[in-house]
Amino acid sequence: MCHALLQDPKFLALLLRIDHEFAAQCRADGCQCGGNLHRADYPRKPRGCPRSMRVHYSWRLSFCCAVCRKRSTSLSVRFLGRRVYLALAVVLVSGSRAGSNSTRARLGAELGVARQTLKRWQLWWTEQFALTPLWRAACARFMPPVDVLGFPLTLLERFMGSPEDSLMRLLVFLSPVTLRAGEPAATEIFEGR
Repeated sequence: MCHALLQDPKFLALLLRIDHEFAAQCRADGCQCGGNLHRADYPRKPRGCPRSMRVHYSWRLSFCCAVCRKRSTSLSVRFLGRRVYLALAVVLVSGSRAGSNSTRARLGAELGVARQTLKRWQLWWTEQFALTPLWRAACARFMPPVDVLGFPLTLLERFMGSPEDSLMRLLVFLSPVTLRAGEPAATEIFEGR
């Protein structure tokens, strides 16, 4: 995997643009009560983000209904749920070759990721992600079946294109896990990018 993407301003700008597209779709869909959605972004303190992009990555795009005041948060390719590290960092560090623990540890150390966090990420990929509604709904689309114990690398290998394209497609694929349970998610993302 191309770890240089963590420092690539063009790739990080692409992820920001995708998040803005998701936010525009969320706003266009409106609230379930029929009310208008107003911007209500909330701050994030992203780790694993270059200083040059930190200002663009320090807000999670979100909305608040003018009528019922319910929050509607759009899908994201920049953040992986409530994790403080960028989704890109979680995928790249976790996806370092399974046999190469030294590579994973070195990259983790460069980003300031504790060993316990690396272990938690690996457990999330191999145990929890495999049980998410997203993976349960999508796993049959991958033939032959993807080796869950090799996640996220074995999943990334299934997305075609250059390293940038396949990583971007994986992040778009993962975007439904960025919402809390019970929040509606766009279903067309599987067909979209």
